[in-house]
Amino acid sequence: MSERELCLFDTPAAMAAAGGDLFVRLAAEARAADRPFSVALSGGSTPRAMFAWLAQPDQRDQVDWARVEVFWSDERAVPPGDPQSNYGMAKAALLDHVPVPADRIHRMPAGQTPLVAVADAYAAEIRHSLGVGRARTPRLDLVMLGMGPDGHTASLFPETAALEDRHRLVAANHVPKLGAERLTFTPKLINAAAHVLFLVAGEDKAAALHEVLEGERRPSLYPAQLVAPENGTLHWYVDGAAAARLAG
Repeated sequence: MSERELCLFDTPAAMAAAGGDLFVRLAAEARAADRPFSVALSGGSTPRAMFAWLAQPDQRDQVDWARVEVFWSDERAVPPGDPQSNYGMAKAALLDHVPVPADRIHRMPAGQTPLVAVADAYAAEIRHSLGVGRARTPRLDLVMLGMGPDGHTASLFPETAALEDRHRLVAANHVPKLGAERLTFTPKLINAAAHVLFLVAGEDKAAALHEVLEGERRPSLYPAQLVAPENGTLHWYVDGAAAARLAG
């Protein structure tokens, strides 16, 4: 059964700290169960603030980083050193400051081609790392997501092919309005997670957030509506500016 929580925060900084608290709590639960903690990171300015919070000594020392398996929910088709790289941002803000073993950091190599083959290889890497065969969908502990002003999440953009993919875990997605190629988790993989965390900040997100949470269901126009964990918890962490058009 899916559960949903909507948490409102006065500032993006408070929201980032709460996201970090959730990360620390879920990592501790995994450690108590004597298993690795698997997380898919996202890009964007709000996750960067959360990563910086986690890298501070008081928070960093609460996580058993040696047992964290790090993935990415999407990536741009750029080299890892490119300023637009989600991996590069997470590396600079978090991974360079915490002792995650190199073989537990699973970068999405979206700068390689052909992207369809890269997507399939990344899905296989997720299965191998989590010890899950092809008969089941891997279940990550935490998938982090953002949302754009157009309602996209990960690299699931409005009216793009990956929205209709019911079989793949990771898809190559062409985004015509950006003239760009992306790699992205599909709804199938996102919705298998135990926890999915949206971090949404800024007044430019207010209209889309209202449509996603309170509007008519139109996932081809607002892909974030596709996110509904099948047996997990969906966390919406939202700042006041983004929540301005919500009814309650």
